[in-house]
Amino acid sequence: MLRNKWFILVLSFVVLLGAGAPVLYYKEKYGGGLVNETPDAQTLKPIKTVSKPKDSYDAVVVGTDPEGVAAAISAARNGLKTLLVDGRDREILGGLMTLGWLNTIDLNQDKEQNYVPGTQVPLLNKGIFQEFYNLIEGTSFDVTTAANAFHKLVGNEPNIDVLLKTKSITPLVNKGTDSDLVEGVAVTTEDGQAYNVKAKSVIDATQDADIAAAAGVPFTIGREDLGDKDTKMAVTVVFRMKHVDANVWQKIRKYLAEDGRPDTDADERSAWGYVDFNSKYEPVNKERVRVRGPNIGRQNDDTALLNMIQIFGIDGADPKSRAEAYELAKSELPNIMAFFKKNYPEFASVEVDLEDLAPELYVRETRHMQGMYRLTMIDVLDNRDQWDRIGFGSYTVDIQRTGPKDNGQEVMKPIKYAIPFRSIVPQRVDGLLVVGRSASYDTLPHGSARVIPTGMAEGEAAGAASKLAIDNKLTFRKLAESKELIAKLQDNLNKQGMDVKAYTLKEKPAYMSHKTYPGLKMAIYFNLAAGRGEKGIDFELDNPANPQRIVNQLNSVKKVVTGKGTNYLKGNPNDALAAIKGDAKTEPLTLTQAAYSITKAIGLNVSADKAVAELQNKKLLTKETIALIADQKKLTYGEVYMILKDMLESFGYRF
Repeated sequence: MLRNKWFILVLSFVVLLGAGAPVLYYKEKYGGGLVNETPDAQTLKPIKTVSKPKDSYDAVVVGTDPEGVAAAISAARNGLKTLLVDGRDREILGGLMTLGWLNTIDLNQDKEQNYVPGTQVPLLNKGIFQEFYNLIEGTSFDVTTAANAFHKLVGNEPNIDVLLKTKSITPLVNKGTDSDLVEGVAVTTEDGQAYNVKAKSVIDATQDADIAAAAGVPFTIGREDLGDKDTKMAVTVVFRMKHVDANVWQKIRKYLAEDGRPDTDADERSAWGYVDFNSKYEPVNKERVRVRGPNIGRQNDDTALLNMIQIFGIDGADPKSRAEAYELAKSELPNIMAFFKKNYPEFASVEVDLEDLAPELYVRETRHMQGMYRLTMIDVLDNRDQWDRIGFGSYTVDIQRTGPKDNGQEVMKPIKYAIPFRSIVPQRVDGLLVVGRSASYDTLPHGSARVIPTGMAEGEAAGAASKLAIDNKLTFRKLAESKELIAKLQDNLNKQGMDVKAYTLKEKPAYMSHKTYPGLKMAIYFNLAAGRGEKGIDFELDNPANPQRIVNQLNSVKKVVTGKGTNYLKGNPNDALAAIKGDAKTEPLTLTQAAYSITKAIGLNVSADKAVAELQNKKLLTKETIALIADQKKLTYGEVYMILKDMLESFGYRF
């Protein structure tokens, strides 16, 4: 057995060297963890910048977050003279990673590929993200290492001009009859000088799609597509702990290993757990702040960065609101540290100052662009390929808390789904691409697609697409309609080191073969279902339903459809519960009661015993759905989803 284990480790080393990866080593002493062999600490190397832009460029990339860096590198490597410009008060590249201190990466991993046990699961997309990942420490990274990696990758490209710390950047828009055209950007530099910079292509890589919004691109805000425009996921202020040396880290790892709860573990670079924070910690400001079990990422100077403070009611696109988030974090931090020290001896010697806060706020959600295609939760549930794929996602659909009484949700864990090129092409406005978390995704799939590796894949595709559009004298929307040119784009991306080949699941999850899968698609679209279990793909389709559950679901659907400006559900489904003699939360749900609940939701005035016939008569319930119900006196989750699907399809929805 020992011989086999060492054979695997040696084979891992050989495979990694053969693949051209940096030297990696496996820390068996600490129970595993693949990390890059890098120096303990690096000195920050400056990025070369220009004092003013040229009059024109082939491509202008706005935003120096990782997505923008990838877009600029890709455009430059495709022979385009490129300006990488930023409107925040930044002196280094990397944005959320290097200034927001989000130093633990939510990876897209290819779970279907064969790989050597003991090594890391292969990454999806590869390309420029893989180049960056090879230059950092591993599962978590030192922010100086990351900044130097971005500076090296950009500095190696002679076609890139970098312009930082501008006072303003706005789009130059040529108004048209059918659509508007972005022809460059107006830039005011740090010294107050104004420049109009013409460009054949503009790529918006700002976190909130600021350029696109200013150009008139349509958006939804927060959870607007779920009927709740005013609600967004919590923001986070990452903070730094001092004196987290090797001894403290070893104690942290030991505690988490012995804790043994799900989603609790640590390796050489990262630690995640301490879930008691969720239930035992009392916030100072209970209405605005909650604290989750921390994600802890090591730095190379005996410090660690913690992502754990969740702050509500913040508009991440508003500077004043972002400043308020910092004040709330400062009031909370001493209380958090007191809790650490009281409950966990391994933190007895660590320290935190109120100045040890990330320079930039970690904002998860603001605008969601309306693009030529809007990624849906059905795409993710179906692990769907797209004919115009420019990258893949696989990260858990992670919806963080939206308020103090909300615990958030993990909707499901996809295997692999494609990001369409059309999802970075705006409606109404041309000459512009939008990459990153504000691209064209519905709210729920945004919980997965918002991660940085996906955004960097989009950035790389945007840079390559700019070259293709310029050479063929096409707008981006015309390019998006050409299957021949999109195939050329995909071929170019594969040659650049990405992997965007056509994709089919090797083995479909069981839920995709369930007789009620069409209904589950409806349920996942309306956020009525979530995957359970270790793999996050058990949707409990055969669980027994109850009268209260369908009423709750109808109320949720009503909120969404009403938010979209329709009044299909103008009645009150709660009225149907008057017919229940027992406990509505435990009584079996009959077909009659389910149909009666729907008639009440729609506003039909019929008795319970006539509800099924009335729904069939109005084509709100099909005979096919009735036929698949195993027991009309005991409906299941999946059967209810099918009934609701019939109702919604009669209103024009398609799943």
